[in-house]
Order: sequence, then C-alpha cells, then structure tokens
Amino acid sequence: MTLNQLRAFLVIAAAGSFSAAAVQLGMAQPSVSELVKRMEEAYRVRLFTRSSRGLVLTAAGEALLPHARLTVDAADEADRALRDVTSLRGGVATFGLLRNANYYFLSRLLERFHQRYPDVRLRVIGLNSVEVAEAVAAGELEAGLVVLPIDAESLEVTPLRRDDVLFASADPGRTSRPVTIEDLASTDLVLYDAHYGWRDPTRRQLAERAQLAGVTLAPRIEVEHIDSALDLVARGAGDTIVSGAVAAGRNFPAGVHTVRFAEPLYDTIALVQRAGVPLSPATRELARLARRMLLEG
Repeated sequence: MTLNQLRAFLVIAAAGSFSAAAVQLGMAQPSVSELVKRMEEAYRVRLFTRSSRGLVLTAAGEALLPHARLTVDAADEADRALRDVTSLRGGVATFGLLRNANYYFLSRLLERFHQRYPDVRLRVIGLNSVEVAEAVAAGELEAGLVVLPIDAESLEVTPLRRDDVLFASADPGRTSRPVTIEDLASTDLVLYDAHYGWRDPTRRQLAERAQLAGVTLAPRIEVEHIDSALDLVARGAGDTIVSGAVAAGRNFPAGVHTVRFAEPLYDTIALVQRAGVPLSPATRELARLARRMLLEG
C-alpha cells in the first residue's frame, strides 16, 4: 500500500467516479483505476461498488477510509514541515553567543535574521565561550560563537576575527606604557566571569603567560558581569582587562583608561559546530549572517 494509492482512494471516494478523480489528480483514468485495482488485488477485497449514484464504498472501503485520511494527512504535515525548514519558512535556529556579544553588534544579528525570516523560531543562548562549546559538543546547540582557546575535541572551529585584549585602569599612570604580565600580577585585579573562573578563554591565556613568567594572578575581586567590573574599576577599586570592542563601546566609563600588553594579547572569535554534522538551513543562515557581521565589523 503506497501513499499514491491512498491519495487516489480518497479522491475517488470524494468524487464518486474514476474519471472525476483522474481530472483532480491530473492523471489518466486507467492509471487511477490501476492504483485502486492493485490494492484490491493485494488484499482480495473490493473497495468500491457501482450504484446509480456512481462509485460507493464497500464495507472494506469504509474501514479503510479513516486510516487513509490519517495517513495522508500525516504525510502532508511531514512534507510541509520539511519544506518549511529547507525554505526558511519555519523551523528553529539554535545558536550560542559569546560573552559580551552586544559589544560586537551581534544583537543586531537577531533583529536582522528575524526581519528576513519571520517564520523561523530563534533559540539563542548567550553564555561564556566555555559553556557554548560544551553545549555544541553535546548537541544541545547546533553552532555558536566563542572566544578561543576552547576544548575543541569533536568540534569544527572556524576563526573569524581577532580583537585586542587591553589593560584597563582609572589611574592614567598605570596605562602610560604597555603592561607586562608581571605588571598585571602586581595590581589589584578585578575580574569578571566569576562562575567560569580560569576556564574562561581569555583568563586561560593570561594564566599560561603567568605560568611561563613564574608569577601568580590572584584577583582581588571577582564578579559575574563586565559592567560590574568596570564600575568597580571606575571607582578605583582595582584594574581589569577588556576587549577592544568593549573599550570602544559607547557605555565604556569615561574615567577608565586602557593600554595594550607589551606582548600583545588577543581574543580570537570563532564559529564552532560539531565536526561532520551539517547545520539545519535556519542555523546555517544564522551562522552565515553572524560570520558576515563579524568580518565586516
């Protein structure tokens, strides 16, 4: 029993004749008759009988009718679902955004995507790069933007953009020259991303430098959000590190000064997805727009 046979059966039952059904199906009448004949022969029953009103259902036909409707309706729904996804008229895009995504104008990404594809649902999670990478690797997200380095086992990593990491202080004397890792170790550090701590990619880079230099980085204050850290720095509670995008943001405190590291330090932003696993059309398009905005920015 095939979908074509069931479709023909339903149209014949509604139209009352093979000829009328053939017109609706865009087929030759013998072809329509053959579809029903094969079902009748396979099950050794008659599905229709002739009457003065045309073709009417037999008992076997009446028994088949509700199941045929359910089967054809389910197949049509499945077809619509796949067509919606592949044509970006539906589906869900699942994506992870790196810490401080708004400083890279990525909030506009969601607005732009929604304007272009209003029927696609968005599930976008803004996390630290550590958690984005873990969620992608676990299949909870299809793709995401992260800051390197990350634990990339089973992930396909595509670097997109490099951004300076800067030292930030309210004391202009501390930013009069590029700072060393030794300078950083001697200051009162205020660091954000307290939950992720030294698993955070930028902190990992600093920790590796400190280890090679034989010094220890011990933050005096740890908070969760960068805005809180910058507020503390602006009040003279200590110094911190920020990306170039954050320092260039319009909400960056006017009294906080920045300078590069003597050995330049960078945040490398990358797109990650599971290796060998193709993205859904919706997520692939969202990733394409994100890549374009980052490269253009």
